[in-house]
Amino acid sequence: MIDSIIEFNRRFVADKAYEPYITDKYPSKKLAVLTCMDTRLTELLPRALGLRNGDAKIIKNAGGLILSDTDSAVRSLLVAIYELGVQEVMVVHHSTCGACHMSYKEFKPHMLERGIHQSTLDEWESKGIAEWLEGFHDTESSVLKTVAAIVNHPLVPQDVVVRGFIIDSVTGELTEVMPAHN
Repeated sequence: MIDSIIEFNRRFVADKAYEPYITDKYPSKKLAVLTCMDTRLTELLPRALGLRNGDAKIIKNAGGLILSDTDSAVRSLLVAIYELGVQEVMVVHHSTCGACHMSYKEFKPHMLERGIHQSTLDEWESKGIAEWLEGFHDTESSVLKTVAAIVNHPLVPQDVVVRGFIIDSVTGELTEVMPAHN
């Protein structure tokens, strides 16, 4: 597969097919989107949001989650804010996400089948792999938790607007998730 991609790339460059995508590193809409790496969103999400190449920084990981104050999603957001001028952040999770109900308990047998040794897993279990590979169980709650992690992060300035959404993985319909007010 990789060899066919490399061959395609050679033709892409030779034909100057890159020219419509030329832009600079600064997101023209001053927007960052934290979302899931799900393949259904690769083209659907930017089209459903009306985003073109150069409009936004799109940060992807399994589930569109923030797991700690120092994980790579936070690092990317901080770079986007301080180096690239991002002023607004959209957290966009999606329907039927594979990270929903994901667990180390289900990964472990597959890891063993693929040749990872039990002693290696024992070591990683002592480091908290079960929590690290745990997904979420409610998409709305996960969106709210991720938004709160950004809003309450001590290095994120208070003037950055952060809002959360769920996108339908089929239609692209966007639904905003708002915290309940008591």
